[in-house]
Amino acid sequence: QVQLVESGGGVVQAGGSLRLSCAASGRTFSFYSMGWFRRAPGKEREFVSHITRSGVSTEYADSVKGRFTISRDDAKTTVYLQMNSLKSEDTAVYYCAAKRYAFSEYDYWGQGTQVIVSS
Repeated sequence: QVQLVESGGGVVQAGGSLRLSCAASGRTFSFYSMGWFRRAPGKEREFVSHITRSGVSTEYADSVKGRFTISRDDAKTTVYLQMNSLKSEDTAVYYCAAKRYAFSEYDYWGQGTQVIVSS
């Protein structure tokens, strides 16, 4: 069982930056690849970024590529999402998620953290 708790959301002006954190419980954090998703008002949840268990490989949605960076610190059992050059369309609730196997669905989800980008 893995519990995920996001933090770091808030209100920021367009062009600004935020860093989201997702703290995971348990000693098996390194067994999981991690992802970030978001749900904007009135829209479906969408993929934002993913990082493999080793941290070597990452992927990003086209809408955030070049602006967002995902990273992980296994010693702190935490995954981060550095968000730069924020736009109003980045306004959403951001969720982190964990999955054990590369081709499986995500097994665990956090409760989300709100990001509001004001223009």
